[in-house]
Amino acid sequence: MKALKEALAQAQQDVLDQEAARALYEQADLPTLGQLAHAARLRHNPEPVVTYAVDRNINYTNVCVSRCAFCAFCRDRDHPEAYVMDRETLEKKCDETLALGGTHILYQGGLHPGLDLWWHEERVRFMRQKGLHVHGFSPPEIVFLAERSGLSIAGVLERLVRAGLGSIPGGGAEILSDRVRQQISPRKASTSQWLEVMETAHGLGLKTTATMMFGHVETVEDRLLHLFAVRKLQEKTEGFTAFIPWPYQPGPGIVRAGPTGGAAYLRMLALSRLVLHNVPHVQASWVTQGAAIGQVALHFGADDLGSTMIEENVVAAAGVSHRLSEAQMVHLIESAGFRARQRDVLYRPVSCDPEVQGSC
Repeated sequence: MKALKEALAQAQQDVLDQEAARALYEQADLPTLGQLAHAARLRHNPEPVVTYAVDRNINYTNVCVSRCAFCAFCRDRDHPEAYVMDRETLEKKCDETLALGGTHILYQGGLHPGLDLWWHEERVRFMRQKGLHVHGFSPPEIVFLAERSGLSIAGVLERLVRAGLGSIPGGGAEILSDRVRQQISPRKASTSQWLEVMETAHGLGLKTTATMMFGHVETVEDRLLHLFAVRKLQEKTEGFTAFIPWPYQPGPGIVRAGPTGGAAYLRMLALSRLVLHNVPHVQASWVTQGAAIGQVALHFGADDLGSTMIEENVVAAAGVSHRLSEAQMVHLIESAGFRARQRDVLYRPVSCDPEVQGSC
């Protein structure tokens, strides 16, 4: 019990080390973890505000050579369900996003060997010309493009930035442990490569998010390695805007694992907020957990409810489909005791909040 007592003291001072984090995860009861995480959230973001975004998740292709063991979305190039999104479809999706008040596109896809860097640059320019911020290309996509083009990671990022890329999502992290990655995604970017892309992006002035997909073949130790790897890089670059932990969704034909229940999700969410004291925001994953748990997450360290997800394909491919309109999202936030505020991908308010000085 001494270890838990010391861990509780560390958590209250934002100085949690890996041993203390393990003690909290394994020994603290769920209400205590929630209280600690909510207190940490209020130290970082004291206003009674929960943010949300209106955007669209565009997956430009489902063709992927990585064939990760957990993915129900990807297809081989010759599969009858394989696709590459054409310009006309992309334009329609962009126009619909703008009409619904969207501010940005979350733009990701499979590792398609037939799509070169020029093709991607052209698509990024098109979305920017439409007036949308492009939050695109997870680290594995950047690594793949670097390998295919013969350019460095920095070279690929510089070209995409010139085309209009505005920020990078944290996808493809799964668990930042090469032991785990060798089991579930051996043909995708390694831990060091994922971190290299993020550090390089931060050095170029790009903000990024970080994610963690847990609840498959990893151990608690692997999860802790992941959290502390993100924290260490953030200490160096201060380039992460938010952390989004979400539980693996088992589906047909992919890695077998028991579903992660709400309590297990909330425990991991709370620990994430406590470990990542230097990451400004933590996002609740209502897309995988549903509206009720997403709302509870706002008292377990999360200060952001994510996006209305005008479109979502990857999680849905595993058979999980939760939908929320903007009005429903606002209601969830307000009924949990907070003010709702729409943000852009960089966590800037989309419109003025009369109760917040300097928000205009």
